[in-house]
Amino acid sequence: MKKLMLLGGLGYLIPVIDAAHREGYHVITCDYIPDNIAHRYSDEYHNVSIVEKDKVLGLARTLDIDGIMSFAVDPGVVTAAYVQEKMGLPGNPYDSVCILQDKSRFRKFLKDNGFNVPAAISACNIEEAMEKISGLNFPVIVKPVDSAGSKGVTKIENPEYLPPAFDHAMEYSICGKVIVEEFIEKEGCSSDSDSFSVDGKLVFTSFSAQRFDISAPNPYTPAAYSWPSTMPEATEKELEAEIQRLISLLGMKTSVYNIETRLGTDGKAYIMEVSPRGGGNRLSEMLRLSTGTDLIAAAVRSAVGDDPGHIKPCSYKGHWAEIILHSDKSGIYRKIEISHEMQGHVVTTDLLVKPGDPVRKFNGANDCIGTMALKFDTEESLEAALSDMSWIKTIVE
Repeated sequence: MKKLMLLGGLGYLIPVIDAAHREGYHVITCDYIPDNIAHRYSDEYHNVSIVEKDKVLGLARTLDIDGIMSFAVDPGVVTAAYVQEKMGLPGNPYDSVCILQDKSRFRKFLKDNGFNVPAAISACNIEEAMEKISGLNFPVIVKPVDSAGSKGVTKIENPEYLPPAFDHAMEYSICGKVIVEEFIEKEGCSSDSDSFSVDGKLVFTSFSAQRFDISAPNPYTPAAYSWPSTMPEATEKELEAEIQRLISLLGMKTSVYNIETRLGTDGKAYIMEVSPRGGGNRLSEMLRLSTGTDLIAAAVRSAVGDDPGHIKPCSYKGHWAEIILHSDKSGIYRKIEISHEMQGHVVTTDLLVKPGDPVRKFNGANDCIGTMALKFDTEESLEAALSDMSWIKTIVE
Protein backbone atom coordinates (compact mmCIF):
# COMPACT_ATOMS: atom_id res chain seq x y z
CA MET A 1 0.00 0.00 0.00
CA LYS A 2 1.53 3.32 -1.07
CA LYS A 3 1.78 6.08 1.52
CA LEU A 4 0.69 9.61 0.64
CA MET A 5 1.45 12.49 3.03
CA LEU A 6 -0.89 15.51 2.87
CA LEU A 7 0.21 18.78 4.44
CA GLY A 8 -2.48 20.62 6.37
CA GLY A 9 -5.86 19.60 7.73
CA LEU A 10 -8.54 21.90 6.34
CA GLY A 11 -11.82 20.61 4.92
CA TYR A 12 -10.54 21.15 1.36
CA LEU A 13 -8.38 18.05 1.88
CA ILE A 14 -11.31 15.69 2.49
CA PRO A 15 -11.97 15.08 -1.25
CA VAL A 16 -8.23 14.50 -1.69
CA ILE A 17 -8.25 11.92 1.10
CA ASP A 18 -11.31 10.26 -0.43
CA ALA A 19 -9.59 10.09 -3.83
CA ALA A 20 -6.47 8.56 -2.27
CA HIS A 21 -8.51 5.96 -0.42
CA ARG A 22 -10.29 5.03 -3.65
CA GLU A 23 -6.85 4.35 -5.12
CA GLY A 24 -5.95 2.18 -2.13
CA TYR A 25 -3.35 4.56 -0.69
CA HIS A 26 -2.52 4.99 3.01
CA VAL A 27 -3.06 8.67 3.88
CA ILE A 28 -1.00 10.57 6.43
CA THR A 29 -1.89 14.14 7.40
CA CYS A 30 0.24 16.54 9.39
CA ASP A 31 0.14 20.08 10.75
CA TYR A 32 0.25 21.67 14.21
CA ILE A 33 -3.55 21.78 14.72
CA PRO A 34 -4.82 18.33 15.82
CA ASP A 35 -8.47 19.45 15.73
CA ASN A 36 -8.46 20.27 12.00
CA ILE A 37 -11.26 18.33 10.35
CA ALA A 38 -9.27 16.48 7.67
CA HIS A 39 -7.34 14.55 10.32
CA ARG A 40 -10.54 12.64 11.17
CA TYR A 41 -10.51 11.15 7.67
CA SER A 42 -6.82 10.27 7.24
CA ASP A 43 -5.27 6.97 8.33
CA GLU A 44 -2.82 8.67 10.66
CA TYR A 45 -1.96 12.17 11.87
CA HIS A 46 1.29 13.73 13.07
CA ASN A 47 1.67 17.04 14.87
CA VAL A 48 4.37 18.78 12.81
CA SER A 49 4.22 22.33 11.44
CA ILE A 50 4.03 22.23 7.65
CA VAL A 51 6.33 25.25 7.27
CA GLU A 52 9.19 23.52 9.11
CA LYS A 53 10.72 21.80 6.09
CA ASP A 54 13.36 19.72 7.84
CA LYS A 55 10.97 18.42 10.49
CA VAL A 56 8.51 17.36 7.79
CA LEU A 57 11.39 15.77 5.87
CA GLY A 58 12.45 13.84 8.97
CA LEU A 59 8.91 12.58 9.50
CA ALA A 60 8.57 11.64 5.83
CA ARG A 61 11.77 9.63 5.95
CA THR A 62 10.75 7.89 9.15
CA LEU A 63 7.38 6.94 7.65
CA ASP A 64 8.98 5.98 4.31
CA ILE A 65 6.34 7.80 2.27
CA ASP A 66 5.83 7.37 -1.48
CA GLY A 67 4.53 10.88 -2.15
CA ILE A 68 3.66 14.22 -0.58
CA MET A 69 1.17 16.95 -1.52
CA SER A 70 0.02 20.34 -0.31
CA PHE A 71 -3.38 20.57 -2.01
CA ALA A 72 -5.23 23.87 -1.48
CA VAL A 73 -2.84 24.62 1.41
CA ASP A 74 -0.47 27.36 0.30
CA PRO A 75 1.99 27.35 3.26
CA GLY A 76 2.95 23.73 2.59
CA VAL A 77 3.76 24.01 -1.13
CA VAL A 78 7.45 24.84 -0.68
CA THR A 79 7.82 22.19 2.03
CA ALA A 80 6.28 19.52 -0.23
CA ALA A 81 8.72 20.39 -3.03
CA TYR A 82 11.63 20.33 -0.58
CA VAL A 83 10.73 16.85 0.66
CA GLN A 84 10.13 15.61 -2.89
CA GLU A 85 13.57 16.75 -4.02
CA LYS A 86 15.42 15.48 -0.94
CA MET A 87 13.75 12.05 -1.11
CA GLY A 88 13.63 11.68 -4.89
CA LEU A 89 9.82 11.59 -4.89
CA PRO A 90 7.60 12.69 -7.80
CA GLY A 91 7.27 16.46 -7.98
CA ASN A 92 8.49 19.74 -9.42
CA PRO A 93 11.95 21.36 -9.11
CA TYR A 94 12.33 22.89 -5.67
CA ASP A 95 13.84 26.18 -6.85
CA SER A 96 11.10 26.61 -9.45
CA VAL A 97 8.44 26.11 -6.78
CA CYS A 98 10.20 28.69 -4.59
CA ILE A 99 10.05 31.20 -7.46
CA LEU A 100 6.32 30.60 -7.94
CA GLN A 101 5.58 30.89 -4.22
CA ASP A 102 7.49 34.15 -3.67
CA LYS A 103 5.62 37.00 -5.34
CA SER A 104 8.71 39.20 -5.62
CA ARG A 105 10.83 36.45 -7.21
CA PHE A 106 7.93 35.52 -9.48
CA ARG A 107 7.47 39.10 -10.71
CA LYS A 108 11.22 39.33 -11.45
CA PHE A 109 11.16 35.99 -13.31
CA LEU A 110 8.23 37.15 -15.42
CA LYS A 111 9.94 40.45 -16.24
CA ASP A 112 13.29 38.81 -17.05
CA ASN A 113 11.57 36.42 -19.46
CA GLY A 114 9.45 38.91 -21.36
CA PHE A 115 5.98 38.26 -19.85
CA ASN A 116 3.45 41.03 -19.29
CA VAL A 117 3.97 41.99 -15.65
CA PRO A 118 3.06 44.95 -13.41
CA ALA A 119 5.94 47.10 -12.14
CA ALA A 120 6.73 46.13 -8.55
CA ILE A 121 9.13 46.58 -5.66
CA SER A 122 9.67 44.47 -2.54
CA ALA A 123 10.93 45.38 0.90
CA CYS A 124 11.47 44.01 4.40
CA ASN A 125 10.73 47.29 6.19
CA ILE A 126 8.71 50.45 5.57
CA GLU A 127 11.77 52.67 5.19
CA GLU A 128 13.05 50.54 2.33
CA ALA A 129 9.60 50.47 0.74
CA MET A 130 9.17 54.26 0.91
CA GLU A 131 12.55 54.72 -0.80
CA LYS A 132 11.64 52.37 -3.66
CA ILE A 133 8.07 53.36 -4.54
CA SER A 134 8.89 56.61 -6.33
CA GLY A 135 9.08 54.76 -9.64
CA LEU A 136 5.60 53.20 -9.33
CA ASN A 137 2.35 54.56 -10.71
CA PHE A 138 -0.52 54.66 -8.22
CA PRO A 139 -2.84 53.01 -7.30
CA VAL A 140 -0.80 50.07 -6.05
CA ILE A 141 -1.51 46.78 -4.33
CA VAL A 142 0.38 46.00 -1.12
CA LYS A 143 0.58 42.33 -0.07
CA PRO A 144 2.81 39.70 1.56
CA VAL A 145 5.20 37.98 -0.84
CA ASP A 146 4.27 34.55 0.53
CA SER A 147 0.61 34.49 1.50
CA ALA A 148 -2.57 33.42 -0.30
CA GLY A 149 -6.32 33.77 0.16
CA SER A 150 -6.20 37.59 -0.14
CA LYS A 151 -4.78 37.83 3.39
CA GLY A 152 -2.95 41.06 4.14
CA VAL A 153 -3.88 42.71 0.82
CA THR A 154 -4.59 46.45 0.53
CA LYS A 155 -5.06 48.76 -2.45
CA ILE A 156 -3.80 52.32 -1.85
CA GLU A 157 -4.18 55.46 -3.95
CA ASN A 158 -1.11 57.43 -2.81
CA PRO A 159 2.13 56.98 -0.80
CA GLU A 160 0.80 58.41 2.47
CA TYR A 161 -1.28 55.24 2.97
CA LEU A 162 1.68 52.90 2.49
CA PRO A 163 2.81 52.57 6.16
CA PRO A 164 -0.44 51.05 7.53
CA ALA A 165 -0.88 48.90 4.40
CA PHE A 166 2.72 47.70 4.70
CA ASP A 167 2.24 46.81 8.39
CA HIS A 168 -0.99 44.94 7.55
CA ALA A 169 0.77 42.90 4.85
CA MET A 170 3.72 42.15 7.12
CA GLU A 171 1.36 40.58 9.68
CA TYR A 172 0.61 37.80 7.17
CA SER A 173 4.09 37.27 5.72
CA ILE A 174 5.92 34.15 6.82
CA CYS A 175 9.33 35.37 5.65
CA GLY A 176 8.82 39.02 6.66
CA LYS A 177 8.73 40.58 3.20
CA VAL A 178 6.14 42.68 1.36
CA ILE A 179 5.58 43.42 -2.34
CA VAL A 180 4.12 46.65 -3.69
CA GLU A 181 2.98 46.51 -7.31
CA GLU A 182 1.09 48.69 -9.74
CA PHE A 183 -2.60 47.81 -9.82
CA ILE A 184 -3.69 46.29 -13.13
CA GLU A 185 -7.24 47.43 -13.81
CA LYS A 186 -9.07 44.47 -15.32
CA GLU A 187 -11.33 44.26 -18.33
CA GLY A 188 -14.32 42.16 -17.32
CA CYS A 189 -13.72 39.50 -14.68
CA SER A 190 -10.32 38.20 -13.63
CA SER A 191 -9.80 34.43 -13.56
CA ASP A 192 -8.84 32.04 -10.76
CA SER A 193 -9.04 28.38 -11.71
CA ASP A 194 -7.10 25.11 -11.78
CA SER A 195 -5.09 23.51 -14.59
CA PHE A 196 -2.93 20.41 -15.05
CA SER A 197 0.31 19.47 -16.82
CA VAL A 198 1.71 16.01 -17.61
CA ASP A 199 5.46 15.77 -18.11
CA GLY A 200 5.59 19.55 -18.53
CA LYS A 201 2.81 19.79 -21.12
CA LEU A 202 -0.44 21.57 -20.28
CA VAL A 203 -3.21 19.07 -20.90
CA PHE A 204 -6.04 20.86 -19.07
CA THR A 205 -6.34 24.65 -18.86
CA SER A 206 -9.36 26.36 -17.36
CA PHE A 207 -10.37 29.98 -16.85
CA SER A 208 -13.12 31.27 -14.57
CA ALA A 209 -14.90 34.56 -13.93
CA GLN A 210 -13.93 35.63 -10.43
CA ARG A 211 -16.49 37.74 -8.55
CA PHE A 212 -16.09 39.87 -5.42
CA ASP A 213 -18.30 41.23 -2.64
CA ILE A 214 -17.47 44.94 -2.79
CA SER A 215 -19.32 45.49 0.50
CA ALA A 216 -16.97 43.13 2.38
CA PRO A 217 -14.18 44.58 4.57
CA ASN A 218 -11.66 43.00 2.19
CA PRO A 219 -13.03 43.52 -1.34
CA TYR A 220 -10.23 41.35 -2.81
CA THR A 221 -11.51 38.12 -1.30
CA PRO A 222 -13.41 36.11 -3.95
CA ALA A 223 -17.11 35.73 -3.16
CA ALA A 224 -18.13 33.74 -6.26
CA TYR A 225 -16.80 32.12 -9.42
CA SER A 226 -18.37 31.12 -12.69
CA TRP A 227 -17.39 28.97 -15.66
CA PRO A 228 -16.81 29.53 -18.59
CA SER A 229 -14.89 32.78 -18.13
CA THR A 230 -15.85 36.19 -19.48
CA MET A 231 -12.51 36.57 -21.30
CA PRO A 232 -12.37 36.70 -25.11
CA GLU A 233 -11.31 33.42 -26.71
CA ALA A 234 -8.20 35.09 -28.13
CA THR A 235 -7.12 36.18 -24.62
CA GLU A 236 -7.58 32.65 -23.26
CA LYS A 237 -5.46 31.23 -26.10
CA GLU A 238 -2.73 33.79 -25.47
CA LEU A 239 -2.73 33.07 -21.75
CA GLU A 240 -2.64 29.32 -22.31
CA ALA A 241 0.42 29.71 -24.55
CA GLU A 242 2.11 31.95 -21.97
CA ILE A 243 1.34 29.56 -19.11
CA GLN A 244 2.85 26.74 -21.16
CA ARG A 245 5.94 28.87 -21.83
CA LEU A 246 6.22 29.63 -18.11
CA ILE A 247 6.05 26.02 -16.93
CA SER A 248 8.50 24.99 -19.65
CA LEU A 249 11.01 27.67 -18.54
CA LEU A 250 10.65 26.50 -14.94
CA GLY A 251 10.99 22.82 -15.82
CA MET A 252 7.69 21.90 -14.19
CA LYS A 253 6.55 18.30 -14.55
CA THR A 254 3.28 16.53 -13.77
CA SER A 255 1.27 18.83 -11.55
CA VAL A 256 -2.01 20.52 -10.75
CA TYR A 257 -1.85 24.34 -10.66
CA ASN A 258 -3.97 27.13 -9.25
CA ILE A 259 -3.60 30.02 -11.71
CA GLU A 260 -4.82 33.61 -11.53
CA THR A 261 -4.94 35.67 -14.72
CA ARG A 262 -6.58 38.81 -16.06
CA LEU A 263 -7.03 40.94 -19.14
CA GLY A 264 -6.00 44.49 -18.35
CA THR A 265 -7.78 47.59 -19.59
CA ASP A 266 -4.48 48.25 -21.40
CA GLY A 267 -5.33 45.28 -23.64
CA LYS A 268 -2.56 43.07 -22.23
CA ALA A 269 -3.03 39.56 -20.80
CA TYR A 270 -1.40 39.03 -17.41
CA ILE A 271 -0.43 35.91 -15.46
CA MET A 272 -0.89 37.15 -11.88
CA GLU A 273 -0.23 34.04 -9.79
CA VAL A 274 0.71 30.40 -10.43
CA SER A 275 0.93 27.91 -7.57
CA PRO A 276 1.63 24.18 -8.05
CA ARG A 277 -1.30 23.06 -5.93
CA GLY A 278 -5.04 22.75 -6.23
CA GLY A 279 -6.87 25.98 -5.47
CA GLY A 280 -8.88 26.62 -2.35
CA ASN A 281 -12.64 27.20 -2.47
CA ARG A 282 -13.12 23.71 -3.98
CA LEU A 283 -12.10 24.87 -7.47
CA SER A 284 -11.02 21.42 -8.66
CA GLU A 285 -14.30 19.99 -7.37
CA MET A 286 -16.18 22.60 -9.40
CA LEU A 287 -14.21 21.62 -12.48
CA ARG A 288 -15.11 17.97 -11.89
CA LEU A 289 -18.78 18.98 -11.83
CA SER A 290 -18.59 21.34 -14.79
CA THR A 291 -16.28 19.36 -17.10
CA GLY A 292 -16.28 15.78 -15.79
CA THR A 293 -12.47 15.88 -15.41
CA ASP A 294 -11.15 14.81 -12.02
CA LEU A 295 -7.98 16.81 -11.37
CA ILE A 296 -7.93 15.71 -7.73
CA ALA A 297 -7.66 12.01 -8.63
CA ALA A 298 -5.01 12.82 -11.25
CA ALA A 299 -2.97 14.83 -8.73
CA VAL A 300 -3.21 12.09 -6.09
CA ARG A 301 -2.04 9.38 -8.49
CA SER A 302 0.84 11.43 -9.86
CA ALA A 303 2.00 12.38 -6.33
CA VAL A 304 2.96 8.76 -5.63
CA GLY A 305 4.35 8.10 -9.10
CA ASP A 306 1.30 6.43 -10.64
CA ASP A 307 -0.13 7.31 -14.05
CA PRO A 308 -2.47 10.30 -13.65
CA GLY A 309 -4.73 8.80 -16.33
CA HIS A 310 -6.09 10.36 -19.49
CA ILE A 311 -7.04 13.99 -18.99
CA LYS A 312 -9.26 15.51 -21.66
CA PRO A 313 -8.94 19.20 -22.61
CA CYS A 314 -11.28 21.51 -20.71
CA SER A 315 -14.86 21.53 -22.03
CA TYR A 316 -17.78 22.80 -19.94
CA LYS A 317 -21.14 21.08 -19.70
CA GLY A 318 -23.41 24.05 -19.18
CA HIS A 319 -22.90 27.26 -17.21
CA TRP A 320 -21.73 26.92 -13.63
CA ALA A 321 -21.33 29.12 -10.59
CA GLU A 322 -19.84 28.66 -7.15
CA ILE A 323 -20.95 30.86 -4.29
CA ILE A 324 -18.54 31.35 -1.38
CA LEU A 325 -20.95 31.36 1.54
CA HIS A 326 -20.11 34.01 4.10
CA SER A 327 -21.53 36.47 6.58
CA ASP A 328 -21.47 40.26 6.48
CA LYS A 329 -21.20 40.34 10.26
CA SER A 330 -19.73 38.30 13.11
CA GLY A 331 -22.09 36.36 15.31
CA ILE A 332 -23.84 33.01 15.72
CA TYR A 333 -24.75 31.15 12.54
CA ARG A 334 -28.39 30.07 12.18
CA LYS A 335 -29.09 29.10 8.56
CA ILE A 336 -28.81 29.83 4.84
CA GLU A 337 -32.01 30.96 3.11
CA ILE A 338 -32.46 30.48 -0.67
CA SER A 339 -35.39 31.73 -2.71
CA HIS A 340 -37.72 29.09 -4.14
CA GLU A 341 -36.93 30.19 -7.71
CA MET A 342 -33.22 29.44 -7.29
CA GLN A 343 -33.43 26.12 -5.48
CA GLY A 344 -33.66 24.16 -8.73
CA HIS A 345 -30.24 25.49 -9.80
CA VAL A 346 -28.43 24.28 -6.65
CA VAL A 347 -26.32 21.18 -7.32
CA THR A 348 -24.39 20.89 -4.06
CA THR A 349 -24.05 22.76 -0.78
CA ASP A 350 -21.04 22.18 1.47
CA LEU A 351 -21.33 23.89 4.84
CA LEU A 352 -18.36 24.19 7.18
CA VAL A 353 -20.54 25.32 10.11
CA LYS A 354 -23.70 24.17 11.83
CA PRO A 355 -26.41 26.16 13.61
CA GLY A 356 -25.04 27.64 16.83
CA ASP A 357 -21.44 27.91 15.61
CA PRO A 358 -19.68 31.29 15.80
CA VAL A 359 -18.79 32.89 12.45
CA ARG A 360 -16.68 35.91 11.52
CA LYS A 361 -17.38 38.80 9.20
CA PHE A 362 -16.05 38.01 5.71
CA ASN A 363 -12.53 39.44 5.61
CA GLY A 364 -10.56 36.64 3.96
CA ALA A 365 -10.75 33.11 2.58
CA ASN A 366 -10.51 31.66 6.08
CA ASP A 367 -13.83 33.34 6.97
CA CYS A 368 -15.73 31.26 4.41
CA ILE A 369 -18.54 29.21 6.00
CA GLY A 370 -19.13 26.95 3.01
CA THR A 371 -19.69 26.77 -0.74
CA MET A 372 -22.62 26.25 -3.07
CA ALA A 373 -22.49 24.96 -6.66
CA LEU A 374 -25.16 25.98 -9.15
CA LYS A 375 -25.86 25.09 -12.77
CA PHE A 376 -27.65 27.19 -15.39
CA ASP A 377 -28.72 26.49 -18.95
CA THR A 378 -27.70 29.88 -20.30
CA GLU A 379 -25.09 32.55 -19.69
CA GLU A 380 -27.88 35.10 -19.30
CA SER A 381 -29.55 33.23 -16.42
CA LEU A 382 -26.19 32.76 -14.68
CA GLU A 383 -25.31 36.45 -14.99
CA ALA A 384 -28.74 37.46 -13.72
CA ALA A 385 -28.27 35.30 -10.61
CA LEU A 386 -24.79 36.67 -9.88
CA SER A 387 -25.58 40.31 -10.57
CA ASP A 388 -28.39 40.37 -7.99
CA MET A 389 -27.78 37.92 -5.15
CA SER A 390 -30.73 38.94 -3.01
CA TRP A 391 -31.98 35.35 -3.51
CA ILE A 392 -29.53 34.05 -0.88
CA LYS A 393 -29.21 35.18 2.74
CA THR A 394 -26.93 34.09 5.57
CA ILE A 395 -28.81 34.39 8.86
CA VAL A 396 -26.45 35.29 11.70
CA GLU A 397 -27.48 36.60 15.12
